[in-house]
Amino acid sequence: MSLTVTTVNVNGLRAAAKKGFSAWLEETSADVVCLQEVRAEPDQLPAELREPAGWHAFHAPAAAKGRAGVSVLTRREPVAVRTGFAADEFADSGRYLEVDLGRPGVTVGSLYLPSGEVGTERQEEKYRFMAAFADHLARLEARAAEEGGHALVVGDWNIAHREADIRNWRANRNRAGFLPEERAWLDGLLGTWTDVVRALHPEGEGPYTWWSYRGRAFDNDAGWRIDHHLATPDLAKSALRATVERAPAYDLRWSDHAPVTVTYAV
Repeated sequence: MSLTVTTVNVNGLRAAAKKGFSAWLEETSADVVCLQEVRAEPDQLPAELREPAGWHAFHAPAAAKGRAGVSVLTRREPVAVRTGFAADEFADSGRYLEVDLGRPGVTVGSLYLPSGEVGTERQEEKYRFMAAFADHLARLEARAAEEGGHALVVGDWNIAHREADIRNWRANRNRAGFLPEERAWLDGLLGTWTDVVRALHPEGEGPYTWWSYRGRAFDNDAGWRIDHHLATPDLAKSALRATVERAPAYDLRWSDHAPVTVTYAV
């Protein structure tokens, strides 16, 4: 039995649908699709996006209109759905949603971690989120171990972990998303969790998952790898293949991120 999970920051679901997301969703073979930066209340989404045919859809919008928002689409109805992660400050932030899949016993979370901005309150908010979310990850891993199950948190983590995860790393050493404190935080998580894509692609740069719309970043593959699959150890070991579904051309992109798809043998 296998489980294929895709994560993608859609940069506005309604806009992405007009550019090709809907066609992509019809063609994907994924069992679970996790979305970030949906930027819409469920009642603002047309029916084909709110409840796409063949999917069970769950949405966690942000209290701030037109911002953040995460969703999870599953082929099979999950046994439980939870929004947030026991942090009051971020309860209505639209940044985390998780589902329990009864078979094969996997919890899958869709995460949109704040991007931050050096020297501003946004960066301090990011650090508070990181601290609270690390506690949630510890609880999630402990629960999976106790119950003999697995956990997987995917999404836009807004942190490039290594120099190999960002093309122009020297020029971005003091930029949010590649700060020493952020990278050290990921180091701490990866003592227990596994960066699945990096484990399957240990050598070389990338594969990048986000490219700025500015300049020729996409054409020159001057990207960042910030969209991750972090899995508990046994699930990570079962990963068969990982693919970044990079658009074949700039004008065929429906987001500034690409879908990251991993198949697990569970």
